[in-house]
Formats: sequence, C-alpha cells, structure tokens
Amino acid sequence: MSGSPLRVVAASSRAGRRRLAELTGRAAAVLDARTMRQAAKIVEQVRAGGDRALLGLARRLDGSPARTAAELRLHVEAAGAGPADPELPAGFHEALERAIAAVERFHAPQARRGYRLASDDGVEVEERVLPLGRVGIYVPGGRASYPSTAVMTVIPARLAGVAEIVVATPAAAFRESAALRHALARLGVDEIWGLGGAHAVAALAYGTESLRRVDKIVGPGGAWVTAAKRLVAGDVGIDGLAGPTEVVIVAGDGADPALVAADLLAQAEHDPLAAAVLITPERELARQAAAAVVAQLAALGKLDGGAGAASAATARAALERFGTALLVGSWDEALELVERIAPEHLQLAGAGAEALAERVRSAGAVFVGAATPEVFGDYVAGPSHVLPTCGSARFASALGVEDFLRRSHRVRFSPAAAARWAEAAACLAAAEGLPAHAAAARLRGGAGRLGGVGGAGGGGKAGGIGGRLRKVVRTRRS
Repeated sequence: MSGSPLRVVAASSRAGRRRLAELTGRAAAVLDARTMRQAAKIVEQVRAGGDRALLGLARRLDGSPARTAAELRLHVEAAGAGPADPELPAGFHEALERAIAAVERFHAPQARRGYRLASDDGVEVEERVLPLGRVGIYVPGGRASYPSTAVMTVIPARLAGVAEIVVATPAAAFRESAALRHALARLGVDEIWGLGGAHAVAALAYGTESLRRVDKIVGPGGAWVTAAKRLVAGDVGIDGLAGPTEVVIVAGDGADPALVAADLLAQAEHDPLAAAVLITPERELARQAAAAVVAQLAALGKLDGGAGAASAATARAALERFGTALLVGSWDEALELVERIAPEHLQLAGAGAEALAERVRSAGAVFVGAATPEVFGDYVAGPSHVLPTCGSARFASALGVEDFLRRSHRVRFSPAAAARWAEAAACLAAAEGLPAHAAAARLRGGAGRLGGVGGAGGGGKAGGIGGRLRKVVRTRRS
C-alpha cells in the first residue's frame, strides 16, 4: 500500500530477492567493524584496569553517580520493591507470579541428572551433570526495562542449581523501574550491578577488584553487548550472539489483517533494526495488513505519556528498513523462505499456514494459530524468550536449563578390565602414529594376558570388543 512502511513485493521479484538478502544478512548490521573495534577497546580497558577503568566507563557511558566501583552494586532492599510498592503498575505483582509459574512449569523437566554404566567386564563409566558455579545475566535497559528477561533467565539458572547468580543492568533502568526491582527481589537475586554495554560484559568475564568474574554470561543486549560477548567468548562461556529481534508471520486462509499488523508492530517497536516480515500467498491480505499498519501506527503515536510516540517512531523506522510483505505462490515456497531466514520468532496464522508447523526446522520459537501471538511468548507462555536471532536458529536453541549445566565424565577400569582392553587401545594409538599412547596402554596389560583379544584373528578382536560394548549399552537402557 502506498504510504505504508510495510512494503508489499513478490518474493520472486528483484525487489523481493533484494529484501530477502537484506534479511538474511542482518547480522552484519549489528557487528560491523567499527563497533567491534570500539568494543574491543572497552573490553581491554576493563581487563587491564579493573575497578578504576570500570568506574570511569560507568560514569562516562552509563551516567553513573558512583564514586567507587563498590557503589556500582545496586540493592533491591533499598529500592522499595515489595509487592505493595505504590510505584508498581496495576496488576503487575499478580501477572508476574503467573509468568513465573509458567516459566518454572515449562523448564522443570529440562533439569537432568547424569548416568552411570557398569559392564560385566569391570569397566565403569559415568556422565556427571553439574551446575555452573557463578553465572552473569545481562538484563537490557536501554530503550526500556525488562523484568521479563530476568524471569526468563534467572529461573532456568535456579532450576539448574547455579549457586551464584549475578545480574548486570543499566543503573538508570533499575532506578526507574519498580517492576524490574520487584522482579529481581522476587527471584532472589541479591547481586546486581548497575552496568550496561560492553564494560558490563567485560567486568563479568574478567572480574575486577570488586566484582568477581563469572563462568558464563547469558542474556540479550544491543550491539555493544553482542560485540563484547563475541570478544570474551572462550575466556568465559556465552549463550550466543543476540542480534535485533525479529518475527516472520506466515498467514493466509482467512487470517485477520488487523491482528497481523498488530503483531508486526509489537516486534518492530523493540528496535529500529528489528525485522517484522509477513509471508503470504494472498495479495489482498498483504494489502489490508499494510493499510492496518498505517492506521495502528497513527493510533500508537497518540497514546498518552510520550511512550506511544516513541514506540511508533521506532516501529516505523524498523518497518521502513526491514518490514516487508513477501508474496509467494505456494505454501512450499513460504516454508522455503522461512528456512532461509531462520527467524527468531515464527507465527503461523490460518489453516494453510498452520499446517506447516510440523515441517518447520529453522525457527527459534513457533507460535501456531491466530490466538497465539509472539507477545505471549515474551511473557507468559513458559519457554524462555531468549532465542537465537539473525539466522542462528539454523544451529542454535532457546535458552534453557541445559545452558547452566556442564557435563564431565568419570571412568574406572578394574585391573583385569585394563588387561583385556590394553591391546585394543594400543592398536588404535599405533594406527594414529602415537607410540607413547600405545606404550602407556600396553603397560596396563600384556599380549599373553589378553585372552585372544590381541591375537592374529582380526575378526576375533572386533567381536570381543563389540560384545562388551553391547553389554554397556544394555546397562544404560535399563
């Protein structure tokens, strides 16, 4: 529609192909060379300078009034964040409790224990599943405060058994949001640092005199946070590299264009770099959705308090940059585009679109049916809303309990088992050109004690090893 920031184009046209290329290349808009260079300088300053550097950056970049690095630590108790806090939005306490219950219910089955296998020939192997000791959670706070992110990250960490949870969030967001303070207090987080951006990530990764380093950093953030996470990855664990949020709506077969427009705008208001895309085989639906976007943007801009105008401006900028209604010739073509984009959020509305649900492979989260907007996933559905973005849903997953666990293995051979397996290990080591490995294995047993495993018959050796492995597998299944 003329005048709508939601441009309607055929997916197979030159304009459609160009827009698809822009959508699949969005990651480059986040981690450009300039951002990476500047983030690297900040990270190195904190790594080398500790408290002094961190305090200077917090004062300069966050506007912090802190006089010492220790004063960068925030305290929920002093913030008046109880359930009766008059600053809390109406109904927030009850809504938060419902959200917490939903998130706990969904993630509880993800908590798992290891297993132990004991074979009848004296070999014991065990997988140990252990919680991380200390985890840093970044809660964004630039354009808005996000108590929902605290819920979606802290609860899986708690269920995993993480002993120490540290939250970093911009101090201004903490001070200005009673809802965030209340959520953190309710979740039992007692170590909170008023830090935002690359210096927050660096402090969590490397530690300073006042802030002990963590084992892993999770949580979404803007370009500076994402750049810093890429730089520190390897020195500390990270959950992934989150880019600007995105939604793809595949709709048709009577889908309501007003609902489609509302869901596109809900995602677009997050960030000027957010992507909100409609894919449909129905030109009339696309045209009506584009018109509804215009009307709803106007209504959004008239909301009281200035928040509506700011959201409308952000949403319009996002739609003008990435917003598109791509017309396709079939549902198979729609599915092909979804797989290429690999969106963070995918909504399927209308019978034809909903039938694709079982065939989708590359999406962070899939919302099926017109009654299931992505907004529910942000707050109350239960699965974490920390999801892979910018095409990384091809290989990455939503944040969950497993992100706060690590696996280690424990192995024990009896002396008799060592004698039986020594020559097999030595043969494999020798085949790889590692004679010291082979010698270490043979010290645990000699050819005369192997009972035919090391004999001339290759088939006999393979059969003996395979038989014992099958026993181990049966033990595991029991």
